[in-house]
Amino acid sequence: MLGTFQPISFLRNGMAMTVYTALRSPHTWEKTTPHGEPFYQDCIFRGSQGVPIFGRLALPDDPQGTIIATYGITGDLNNQWYLRLLGRKAWARGYGVVLFDWRAHGKTAELSPALTSDGLYEGEDFVQIAAQAKTMGYPSPFWFVGYSLGGQLALWGVKAAESLSLWGMNLGLDAAEIAGGAVISPNLDSNRSLDYLVRDPLGRYIEQSIAKTLKNLAWRIYQHHPNDIDPQAIERANSIRGFDRELVINRLGFSTVEAYYQASSPLPFLPHLSKPTLIVYSADDPLFDPSIIADLEGACRHNNTVELLLTNYGGHVNYLNSQKGQRLSNDPDVWWAWNRVLDWIETF
Repeated sequence: MLGTFQPISFLRNGMAMTVYTALRSPHTWEKTTPHGEPFYQDCIFRGSQGVPIFGRLALPDDPQGTIIATYGITGDLNNQWYLRLLGRKAWARGYGVVLFDWRAHGKTAELSPALTSDGLYEGEDFVQIAAQAKTMGYPSPFWFVGYSLGGQLALWGVKAAESLSLWGMNLGLDAAEIAGGAVISPNLDSNRSLDYLVRDPLGRYIEQSIAKTLKNLAWRIYQHHPNDIDPQAIERANSIRGFDRELVINRLGFSTVEAYYQASSPLPFLPHLSKPTLIVYSADDPLFDPSIIADLEGACRHNNTVELLLTNYGGHVNYLNSQKGQRLSNDPDVWWAWNRVLDWIETF
């Protein structure tokens, strides 16, 4: 199956794949897939600690399960085309679809001043959303899905589901109803990867672009919740680490950003996951430290419930396949990674 991903020659470079898809695909993605948009309904869920979470749901006829998913470090449900692409593809295969703005993002940021926690609370958010979706007729098995930082959150969702009997006995959801998770290019070790990213001039540019978006996100929260966030701290937040240092870690009880990243990174708990989990990861991902790969392979090697699809190419997240690769994999479109995720889910 790995051999069916064959990007065209100029995209066999992680940075080229990442930049090309980031610039081109937001404008062309709807033309690349035969699947139409599901009929979504807006919904407000209650996440961990009672935080309101905005989501959109779609239920096909005779659904065979439900996919719950969110996006990466920035964005919202309106502009995250890659998540919307998943929604179309999952709906076409007969799955209920629940997409949501995670904490401090999109309409969720308008509803609550709760800031990000990189999985520490978002994992329980996934489970809470599944429980509430069940009451609305969305069937199990539930699958938690995400990409980039959203992949990190989905992994925390799987971890939270495994201890559901200890903290969620009143949710009306059995742990067995949550089947597992599937993630693409998940963030696994923030300390290493941020150090790696800012060592490279182009990486520093990407980091600063993300930091600027995070800062705008914080100003949006301030606009809706001016008594809950310090504008002077927002002014000081001029990097990804600065955002977490100024706005996040004190609320979560951490004294340093490094300790927060260590606590929230999923890599240490991968060997202990007991629910089926698929990780699609590229060796040429330009955002993550390559040294993580050996540790990721080791974690998956010693846990047969975690399956790793490690490719030589793919960049960060998008995995745009060539026409030849599409024919080899018998896929309906060029989106190799999402097709592998859905094929894998259908094996259960």
